[in-house]
Amino acid sequence: MDILDKTDLQILRILQDNARLTTKEIAAQVNLSTTPVFERLKRLETGGYIKKYIAILDAEKLNRGFTVFCSVKLRRINREVAVEFTRIIREIPEVTECYNISGEYDYLLKILAPDMKYYQTFILNVLGQIESLDALTSTFVMDEIKHVHGIPF
Repeated sequence: MDILDKTDLQILRILQDNARLTTKEIAAQVNLSTTPVFERLKRLETGGYIKKYIAILDAEKLNRGFTVFCSVKLRRINREVAVEFTRIIREIPEVTECYNISGEYDYLLKILAPDMKYYQTFILNVLGQIESLDALTSTFVMDEIKHVHGIPF
């Protein structure tokens, strides 16, 4: 499935907005019967366009509303160090996103914590224990202005 038609794209937009809709409800919105919509959904899933269905939770209500972007520089960078660093980061639940970036730093981490004190302990006891880590800079989010979960298309 290399080319998506306008109906496929419409289905994807609908799902980004509300993945709990039934096939029947989606079919009504795209003016098709349920069977072709069901088949399209299966093709979109099989083709990897839909990775998974999730619920978006409120971090504040779950006491994880203190958001930090942490720029990380490694002592040296090679394949072995990068593989080990990413393996460690994937196992840390507070790190919700990790990007390998260009520039002065090697990685950008998004970390969710309850508060500043927790984050301080996290830096000392978790990130600070990673041997390949050379330096880090923390940027604290004061207010979230825009947070889009979907992909614009």
